[in-house]
Amino acid sequence: MEDFKEKTSGRVPVHVSIIMDGNGRWARQRGEERVYGHTHGVESVRACVEAAAEAGVRYLSLFAFSEENWGRPEAEVSTLMRLMFKAIADEVEALKKQGVRFRVLGDMDRLDPALVEAIRAAEQFTAPDPGKEPILDLIVFLSYSGKWDILQAAKRLASDYSSDPEGLAAAGPEEIASRLVTAGIPDPDLIIRTSGECRISNYLLWQAAYSEFLFTDTLWPDFRKEEFRSALEEFSKRDRRYGKVK
Repeated sequence: MEDFKEKTSGRVPVHVSIIMDGNGRWARQRGEERVYGHTHGVESVRACVEAAAEAGVRYLSLFAFSEENWGRPEAEVSTLMRLMFKAIADEVEALKKQGVRFRVLGDMDRLDPALVEAIRAAEQFTAPDPGKEPILDLIVFLSYSGKWDILQAAKRLASDYSSDPEGLAAAGPEEIASRLVTAGIPDPDLIIRTSGECRISNYLLWQAAYSEFLFTDTLWPDFRKEEFRSALEEFSKRDRRYGKVK
């Protein structure tokens, strides 16, 4: 870890977000069904949580299931939801022990009530004691899309200012930001997408305005601690100007 800290010069992102991609291709390369890749992808989640905590990353968010993913074959969707349910049950004790707070964000109305109940129970179980901060916030985006997030925030804003048109006219970007599902969470400093795809896929459209992006050919089930640390090293070399001149 000392060598890693030297390579990053202490410049560790506060919030790292990962678009986990490539489970299906990884499985096909091995002559297996897509669910085989999803199952092994859970190991990568575990590895990245450990690597993030060790590096001092404060927030790690994962794009697990998009709003568009509901259009996948019903059998695959059902399997993914069962896998999510099982992963929560299997990992929640370990997360609590590590001091990791678990959270899920997205359109919860589309999820099975039993899964929502398990999510809420895990969130409550991993919540830190009063006055304590978690080592890491692990945020999973489930049934999420950036356009949906902005739309629901805009609707809430319009409703809140329905009797105050002057207030609405004067509203600034912070009024939208405070109504996004990520309210209170820092925007991601670094967004990683695995599997060689170079697009954002309707993810954190508002929040990613000044994020650094890293696209890697590594398929998600092969993305482990070494790959995560390499991404942090690359981030430490970036010159972030936010539109200004240095």
